[in-house]
Amino acid sequence: MSLESALELYLAHLRAERGVSKNTELAYRRDLSKYLDFLEKRNLHRFSEVSNQDISDFLTSLASAPVKMAPTSRARMLSSIRGWHRFALKENLVDSDVSADLKPPKQPIRLPKALSQQQVQILLESTSDSTPQSYRDRAFLELAYASGARVSELVELSVDDIETDKELCFITVMGKGAKQRLIPIGSYALQALERYLVQGRPALAVRGVGSSKLFLNLRGNPLSRQSAWGIIKDAGKRAKLEVPLSPHTLRHSFATHLLEGGADVRVVGELLGHASVTTTQIYTKLAANTLREMYIEAHPRALKA
Repeated sequence: MSLESALELYLAHLRAERGVSKNTELAYRRDLSKYLDFLEKRNLHRFSEVSNQDISDFLTSLASAPVKMAPTSRARMLSSIRGWHRFALKENLVDSDVSADLKPPKQPIRLPKALSQQQVQILLESTSDSTPQSYRDRAFLELAYASGARVSELVELSVDDIETDKELCFITVMGKGAKQRLIPIGSYALQALERYLVQGRPALAVRGVGSSKLFLNLRGNPLSRQSAWGIIKDAGKRAKLEVPLSPHTLRHSFATHLLEGGADVRVVGELLGHASVTTTQIYTKLAANTLREMYIEAHPRALKA
């Protein structure tokens, strides 16, 4: 079987057996098509002709190209390649997996950007409740910071995913790998949600076709990830924070502020939906940096004379 045919077979496997999304499938196709082009330029057309050195040379070419690919992107590329080679071995298209021993490039430690607690307060209070849209935006921002949920998780919430018991509120989030997690929500987010559900969402819902999603756009349809990211950007402009924002800014701030407040790193990881505590530990560096800055500012003998 040719490599080109094997690629189509693998993509079909990802769709049928692993249920990947269209965007994920396109990402695999994009990565593996680059790899396939490289192999064909070397006159390699079957898995049995590909060696460990060919894969290594391909990854090296990505690092030395006119537009160098970042280590994170090269690591993702290697992951795609290894998945394809494992599939080929499983399907008996090859006798051995020549990609198995390859290691991903060392990743630079990039600390996530978190806002200070004061900056978060300014950001949240930049949206005043006055229109159905503003009720929605305030509820979205409050919930994002209160839960630490991903933007993609928040837009998928349904009204029924909110559970209220006296002063406590929980949301049920569907995370990566279709794993559900229950996240407690504080009083500020609960109040913003209640105002939105009473004074904002009904006015938006009548414009649409009766969606059960919690957050709706101005046409009454489910809010998209792009529109949700727009809510954060617009709030940042109103707040005049003059700091870089991303869709994960409030998620990063949520984790950092919990750790600064003394929360256990494993609990924070559970709330964030991390599969490994190692992923969460990067936030401890942010918390340590903040403590160091506070120490230098506050202690009379913190700096050298």
